[in-house]
Amino acid sequence: MPNANGDRAAMAKFPASLFTLAASLWLAVPGASAAASWSLADDALAILEKNCLACHGSAQMAGLDLRQRETLLKGGTRGPAVAPGNASESLLYQVAAHVGELVMPPGSEEPLPAADLETLSKWINQGAPWPASEAEGNAEPEWWAFRKPRRPAVPTPAKYANLVQNPIDSFVLSKIEEKNLALAPAAGKLTLVRRAYFDLIGLPPTPEQIDEFLNDSSPKAYEKLIDKLLASDHYGERWARHWLDVVRYADSEGFESDLYVPNAWRYRDYVIKSFNEDKPYDRFVQEQIAGDELWPDNLDLFESNYAVPPEKLEHLEARVGTSMYAFGPVIPESNLDTPRLLYERLTDWVDTTGAAFMGLSLGCARCHDHKFDPFSQRDYYSMQAIFATSQPVTIPVVTEMSAVHRRDDFPRYIALDEARDAYGLFEDRVKKRITDKKREEFSPEVVAAYEVAEDDRTEEQQKLAAPLEKAIEALLDFDRGERTRPDLRKYMTPAEKDEYETLVHRMAEAVISFPTLDPSHKVEYDTFFDVPSATVLGHVEPELIQAVHVRDRGDVRQLKEKVGPAIPRVFGDGVNFEPKERYGPRYRKEFALWLTKPHHPLTARVMVNRLWQWHFGAGIVSTANDFGRQGRPPTHPALLDWLAREFVRGGWSLKSVHRLIMGSSTYQRSSEFQHEGNTRKDPTNSYLWRMNRRRLEAEAVWDNIHSVAGTLNTKMWGRPVLPPMSQTEMSPLRRKWSWTVNADPKDHTRRAIYILRRRNFDFPMLEKFDTPNSAVACERRDVTTVAPQSLWLLNNEMSFQQALHFADRLVKDHGDDAQAWVENAWRTAVGRPPTSEEKQDDLEMLEAAWAQGAWKEPPGEWPEALRTIDAPRAAALTELCLAVFNLNEFLFVD
Repeated sequence: MPNANGDRAAMAKFPASLFTLAASLWLAVPGASAAASWSLADDALAILEKNCLACHGSAQMAGLDLRQRETLLKGGTRGPAVAPGNASESLLYQVAAHVGELVMPPGSEEPLPAADLETLSKWINQGAPWPASEAEGNAEPEWWAFRKPRRPAVPTPAKYANLVQNPIDSFVLSKIEEKNLALAPAAGKLTLVRRAYFDLIGLPPTPEQIDEFLNDSSPKAYEKLIDKLLASDHYGERWARHWLDVVRYADSEGFESDLYVPNAWRYRDYVIKSFNEDKPYDRFVQEQIAGDELWPDNLDLFESNYAVPPEKLEHLEARVGTSMYAFGPVIPESNLDTPRLLYERLTDWVDTTGAAFMGLSLGCARCHDHKFDPFSQRDYYSMQAIFATSQPVTIPVVTEMSAVHRRDDFPRYIALDEARDAYGLFEDRVKKRITDKKREEFSPEVVAAYEVAEDDRTEEQQKLAAPLEKAIEALLDFDRGERTRPDLRKYMTPAEKDEYETLVHRMAEAVISFPTLDPSHKVEYDTFFDVPSATVLGHVEPELIQAVHVRDRGDVRQLKEKVGPAIPRVFGDGVNFEPKERYGPRYRKEFALWLTKPHHPLTARVMVNRLWQWHFGAGIVSTANDFGRQGRPPTHPALLDWLAREFVRGGWSLKSVHRLIMGSSTYQRSSEFQHEGNTRKDPTNSYLWRMNRRRLEAEAVWDNIHSVAGTLNTKMWGRPVLPPMSQTEMSPLRRKWSWTVNADPKDHTRRAIYILRRRNFDFPMLEKFDTPNSAVACERRDVTTVAPQSLWLLNNEMSFQQALHFADRLVKDHGDDAQAWVENAWRTAVGRPPTSEEKQDDLEMLEAAWAQGAWKEPPGEWPEALRTIDAPRAAALTELCLAVFNLNEFLFVD
């Protein structure tokens, strides 16, 4: 952490310094008593499921089955497991607390955590009640997705039992046997290493990394590969991009104005960091919905130095998670109509929450009761009421001491402002002189009409003034739409030119000396004098909270009955939304705690389904944002429930689910398999008799090109980057100045997750490869194969420059050896050597290109190593590299 003598600018950087915390610092979720909708019995059963059911569930070791209250009380060979009302005399509690010789789980050196033991003790002392819906036979919701997931028994396939590597395979192979489908063979190691790299980090393996894996003959080689990739910082960048689709991330507000959201990127970095640290998913959800309410805090300094306690940084990070609600689409004109603005904001928040965390199309109930799912209009607006006490607020992400240093630097800002004003006054004098001279060319009537303010002119005066107005605009070469400043130097006198040089130099000095560019200063600003900040969720003053009403047909002006905060009735009505907090209602806190209960019917199911989709190309539920009746039913319902329960049992660890999925023989199956019977019975491969071949997403295509070319800049974090574009690509931008290309060329080749994402103008290359509409949550990207993709890869200036660098890399490593070029172009780009036929074709292509004698003059940005060979050979090699970028094998993962 910064100290009094150190570089306090590091405090402004997220997350490299400000939010870098040890994983062990995560705090327990506050509010252990939780919402009333979830009983103590549920908490106790969740502890049993996590720690005990592997042996005392279906296996019934020692004759003990803990899955039902009757069998719990009956006990096993050692007698009853529980003495209701007396925890200290209950065998279950004794073995969990390590009281006596018998301890559980077997081989454990420590008892269960104190919080778990306290929960078990309270539960037993209250009579070991069972959840009401199970004990009293209350009817659960009819639809499968609204019922609590139960851990199913793992089936045993008959024909393919020898292929089971973990329970995932048991479910999948049993279904394949049931459907009488043929099974694809296992994929080769070469396919697996490329598949694993692109899946987990979104980058291709180098030839050296491929060889390392192929040459590792140990049984743990594949497991070690997965662990290495999951430990890479690139993992967070890859998987954060998936999540950003779900929460409709963008750096601008959309609609006609598409206004910039200056600090949205802090949320992007928060997600990357969360994935890299394997933040428990329940915590991840809680932070985004209610980080400020669950962990209220600020960054006040600790004692008398610059150190900030780690828990304060952790709490600030949780609050940054709520930025998810601050970068939604906004119609600027709605700021003139407060009721409409609030309504549009709450609509976006509820729709996004329902889609992202619950996998539900709640938005269908905004105008009328849901036509398919059990959600009424009242349910929908009750969800809005949960968020009605909240509003976006901008907070500093540095300590109050930074504001002190900001005031210390304020004279520098004044100096810059005064230098700019001085230049403006000088410019006005020059403009007046040259425009006065231009006026002399027109009649007094025209000049008089021109001098009338534009808004005050009569129709006749507008006609008279128009010629002089156009002449002056042409003289000054001024474009109002682009906000360009006129270049007056060609009209300046020698004395004016001297003054111009002095004033420009003064402005430049003021800019250069500004602390944002000087890391030795105490504060490093985001931009000029812009204190590092985040826009997050805060609270409306209690007396200003607007009531929420059901809207007739969703019309903002047509109010019906008033509603309070509540979850949809199909899930019960036990969440207590009564204000208990000293500083007003904290409804989001109660909602977040309810949503992350271990047996919640949707939360774990929805997320493991997303992970499955991002690995296989399709989810077990193929409509990942709609688990309702309009969505597709699960292809493997028992597997989905097993994964959901295993996810919770494993501490909501995303990386543990990756290991499960990728460790299965299902994931390791070949995609190069066709079977006529399978194609007829299961044309979409819903039952996974083979692996799905998948096209790389737009960002992965960009990263792949730059990685193979050897130019990828792996710098992490920070403001979005804006790579250069051609004039044609820039033409749709109404305000060209809104795309200011980064000054440092190294920033132009950073990973695509860091490229500015505007809602109304996506970076053209990414748009060509199907980036989603960021106005709404994206459950699954479209995948197209269209001509503009190949045209871009063949003809775009960026693609050409990267082909040059790829060619330069080949020459640098292999000299002027055409056979080595071809061999290593394939190994670098697609992970394998070319076949003899492919190699011969490429060599013939090189020969034909050499004969054309291209590049009599080398291109301006010709890399150094490429200059060491003849221009025709350099041109031919570059054409080969462009062709490699267009290989299907380069763009797809088997």
